[in-house]
Amino acid sequence: MGFREEARSWLEANCPDSMRTAGYGTDGGRRATLNPDTRLWLDRAAQRGWTAPTWPKEYGGGGLNNDEYRILIEEMRRLNARTPLSGHGVSMIGPAILEFGTHDQCLEHLPKIASGAIKWCQGYSEPGAGSDLASLQTRAVENGDDYIINGSKIWTSGADRADWIFALVRTDPNASKHEGISFIIFDMQTPGVTVTPIDLISGASDFCQTFFDDVRVSKRNLLDAPGNGWTVGRRLMQYERSSIGGSGGARQKIKTVDEYAKTYVGIADGKISDETIRRDVVSLRMDELAYQLTLQRNTEEASTTKAAGFMSSMFKLYGTEQNIRRQDLTVSIMGTQGLGWSGDGFEAPDLNATRGWLRSKANSIEGGSSEVMRNIVAKRILGLPE
Repeated sequence: MGFREEARSWLEANCPDSMRTAGYGTDGGRRATLNPDTRLWLDRAAQRGWTAPTWPKEYGGGGLNNDEYRILIEEMRRLNARTPLSGHGVSMIGPAILEFGTHDQCLEHLPKIASGAIKWCQGYSEPGAGSDLASLQTRAVENGDDYIINGSKIWTSGADRADWIFALVRTDPNASKHEGISFIIFDMQTPGVTVTPIDLISGASDFCQTFFDDVRVSKRNLLDAPGNGWTVGRRLMQYERSSIGGSGGARQKIKTVDEYAKTYVGIADGKISDETIRRDVVSLRMDELAYQLTLQRNTEEASTTKAAGFMSSMFKLYGTEQNIRRQDLTVSIMGTQGLGWSGDGFEAPDLNATRGWLRSKANSIEGGSSEVMRNIVAKRILGLPE
């Protein structure tokens, strides 16, 4: 039996029907809060190694090569199967540990990530160091076999629900601002860690501010050498941007735009009745298809050992700007129904669309602003002068 037939047979037998719908599974941690089918799908995929398909089997992955991984993704899309595990663990810190961590660190952390046992958050941005991340001031001072950490981070997504955090800290205040930074990971239950959610315009609070007051962390939790945090941190951002730009939910979102057009604009002679809306939906469809094909080509051309590179910035830029465009079009199609916040005159899909539109405004900032991504594309991909 070839790998495609093997993958298809396994998915058909193991993916619950309720997980064959638009959406995602889980981002790890707090398994008791998961519904039974989500937990079942996570457990089955993790046991197979397909929550982290290309990671080595000894670290909880599936050990798939690039061709096998591509086939698996195709077969999951055929079923419309949800990704069983997403989030910072598998898309960001996991690949960074795999690249920079010791064998012992890989054994300690990667199986827990692949099984969905823990949820991670990111400690990068600070109130006084946003776009100029290298100016961060959170300090980690040596104290025997430990570091004592003091400072704060902002926009730490999901910190109020996270089990562990990966953070950039300044370990050498006398070095240049890039060379004095180290990359460290630690448990969010460590004494001295305090989290405060931040209310967003969309009504959610998935961003937080996180405070560190004399937080004691073992030196063995340092990833790579002291002072090499900027190198690790930049590589992790490339993994993050690849994840943001390469999100597999685009096709499902296109269907949603079509559904809104049919509901709020209407159909005539088998077509969306408003010519302008019809043109905009078709244009979005074409751009999304071209984007998906480009992502697929990039995956096929990459080797199994190749780390995320500067192309991740291009995918992050296009993917997030495309999502903003999609959300804008959805609300435009809905007319006044796209401006509802509460009340009897609005159905749940109306309110979700409004909040999704508002939430999308952060897409051009998070994970690296669109302006920064354009600079990277210009310098690192197109080779334009500084």
